Amino acid sequence: MFTARGAEIMRYIHERPEWPAFQWDFAKLAEPLASIRYRQGLLLGRMNALGFAIRAEAGLETLTLDVVKSSAIEGESLDVAQVRSSLARKLGLDIGGLTPVSRNVEGVVEMMLDATQRYADPVTAERLYGWHAALFPTGYGASRRITVGAWRKPEAGPMQVVSGYIGHEKVHFEAPMAERLDTEMSRFLKWFNAPLRLDPVLKAGIAHLWFVTIHPFEDGNGRMARAIADCALARAEDCRQRFYSMSGQIERERKEYYDILERTQKGDLDITPWLNWFLGCLGRAIEGADETLAVVMHKARVWQYANQHPLNERQRGIINRLLDGFEGKLTSGKYAKLAKCSPDTALRDIRELMEYGILRQGEGGGRSVNYEMAAL
Repeated sequence: MFTARGAEIMRYIHERPEWPAFQWDFAKLAEPLASIRYRQGLLLGRMNALGFAIRAEAGLETLTLDVVKSSAIEGESLDVAQVRSSLARKLGLDIGGLTPVSRNVEGVVEMMLDATQRYADPVTAERLYGWHAALFPTGYGASRRITVGAWRKPEAGPMQVVSGYIGHEKVHFEAPMAERLDTEMSRFLKWFNAPLRLDPVLKAGIAHLWFVTIHPFEDGNGRMARAIADCALARAEDCRQRFYSMSGQIERERKEYYDILERTQKGDLDITPWLNWFLGCLGRAIEGADETLAVVMHKARVWQYANQHPLNERQRGIINRLLDGFEGKLTSGKYAKLAKCSPDTALRDIRELMEYGILRQGEGGGRSVNYEMAAL
């Protein structure tokens, strides 16, 4: 940015003449990168030692978290049960009691699955247009109509990168003008699809930053940047299944994420600090896989026990909802609503589940009687 007299008051990295010739100090990244690669190998080894059902469930848990948290970073709340149901159906997994899914959720899931399941395929402009159209099936972004399935247009005006909720946004930087997008994206995609000349984990971090900097669409750029990074990480591991959630970790560190992005956008082409943060965040995401695996193993124990009893589909669906992190307390009224049955049928189902030792009565009584999973 310049004043009327040409005196420089602000310059973003995409305005520098050397853009996009990123530089980094590999000596400062070698140790954390080696640690990441070692932990990736350990995690994949552990998962491969487990049965197919456990791996599939762990992958489903991780992808659900990834989809939900990537949207949460942008201030959008998705229904966990819908996301899980959509993923399970598209992956051919039987989780019982599938939940009806909105077009919005279906679109986000389609994008994420395409990025991770087809990780080896070239990422083209047409493929990105498809992701964008899936994200915005109605043609509307944040409360306004947007150009869908195409780069943003000049008439849309300057594209500012913001964070926060509507009415409380913070502007972090301004993206390149729309007239530059064909050239910028052609250069990015050529680099992304080229044979590797650097570690694929570093490539994931650079791709994330580069795409966010270009910001080629009117909306959805953050989610698409994270999907591109997930695609690159899947290439790094040569594995369709995801066992850790980078988006989940970024959501936990959202303030730091936006801070480092802003500092990098306003710095020079030395992106060592960004890559160092990216590797650290990735490492913490991999550590978080233990938590996901613990949840999956708990579910496996519950179902191993529950399958010894003659459960109906309503009961199976409710057990799944409870295991997926049911919000609030389960009452007979909520059971009836979720299972689409009468209050009498709901109470009968609950009593059977208590007799089987799967449910137990929670604290409280009288009109506030509620139920929870028993310790299995």
